[in-house]
Amino acid sequence: MLKKLFIFLFLILITVYLVMAVTVMNGKPNDQTCSGMELVIKDSIDYGFISKREVLRLLNNKKLSPIGKPMGEINTRQLEDELRQHPLIGNAECYRTSSNRIGIEITQRLPILRVMAANGENYYIDDKAHLMPIPNSAANVAIVTGYVDKAFAAKELYEFGMFLQKHPLWKAQIQQINVTAAKELELVPQVGDHIIFLGKPNNYENKFERLKTFYKRGLNEVGWNKYSRISLEFDNQIICTKKEK
Repeated sequence: MLKKLFIFLFLILITVYLVMAVTVMNGKPNDQTCSGMELVIKDSIDYGFISKREVLRLLNNKKLSPIGKPMGEINTRQLEDELRQHPLIGNAECYRTSSNRIGIEITQRLPILRVMAANGENYYIDDKAHLMPIPNSAANVAIVTGYVDKAFAAKELYEFGMFLQKHPLWKAQIQQINVTAAKELELVPQVGDHIIFLGKPNNYENKFERLKTFYKRGLNEVGWNKYSRISLEFDNQIICTKKEK
């Protein structure tokens, strides 16, 4: 009986505390001044496309820096919308903290391929099928060359790039993707002195499963530099071209 009474009183105290805490938090005057920002770039260890200094400069240039403004006048949605327009920012979340500061959490865009097309265009394809400009620091992704237009990049190349993202083995193995005039794909691997010919950009799972089997049962036996070209274009077969002696 005493144990149940103790638990009941404890729950009442916790409830009263939470109600008072919320009341105090919501009751803070809106004219209290913003004392600073807590800015976090979540994926800064993996990518260095945008710095905290650049974010602060962007907000200052747009006269959106919250520092020194009354907390009640700061529009966090406006801050988010402005930051999300930056070509290297994927997402931004802004919120008020209990210490009269504005918290900002930024996620950078994730590049999956870099395009260096024959027509001179140079850009990244990100994981949302959008094209993004080249930042100051490079990303370790496969390079696409050849006859690439932006429509092909945002559709076929994006799909292949996402396939590589989901398969770490092939992401590490493929260093260059060349697009022919017929919009077929030639791949340059990290290991092995040969070209992998995919043909039209489709049926990746089947093609690379055949390549994986060939690597294990074929090249491991005869050597990785025996062939100049390995074609996966046709179903259920692999066509190899020997190097000229």
